[in-house]
Amino acid sequence: MSFRITGLSPEPFRHLYGLSDQELALYGVKRYIADKRPGFPDRIEMRDVSVGEKLLLLNHVCQPANTPYRATHAIFVREGAENAYDRVDEVPEVIRARLLSLRAYDAEGMMPDADIVDGKEIEDVISRFFVSPRVAYIHAHNAKRGCYSGRIDRV
Repeated sequence: MSFRITGLSPEPFRHLYGLSDQELALYGVKRYIADKRPGFPDRIEMRDVSVGEKLLLLNHVCQPANTPYRATHAIFVREGAENAYDRVDEVPEVIRARLLSLRAYDAEGMMPDADIVDGKEIEDVISRFFVSPRVAYIHAHNAKRGCYSGRIDRV
């Protein structure tokens, strides 16, 4: 079964690019400089950034549905990222290399299914979830820290 993985749009974050640390603090955002790789996953380009690149750590509403499953959590965005990841039947290494929590949602934002999976085996769980016509989309989260990783849709 074909699937599409997408990163976040850069639009909601552009106003933060280039702000001073003091200005970022007014938004509850903290700037980091990557000091190892992997370890700092950008949610727009869906890649672990290189050592020395700047990132913004901020709270993001990853599940905006007005249901008990509405969710926000911390994510990293590479400062200056502009090209959102968007691929069909390709799993980016930033997802493939991690232990994941996959959360299947229906059209109303309720969660009919969820599972933990090694990123190397993600396609099996995606296929299993999408067998159900009730599942509209899937969110991938890093299982250890809970950070939103990306959205998976049927193709």
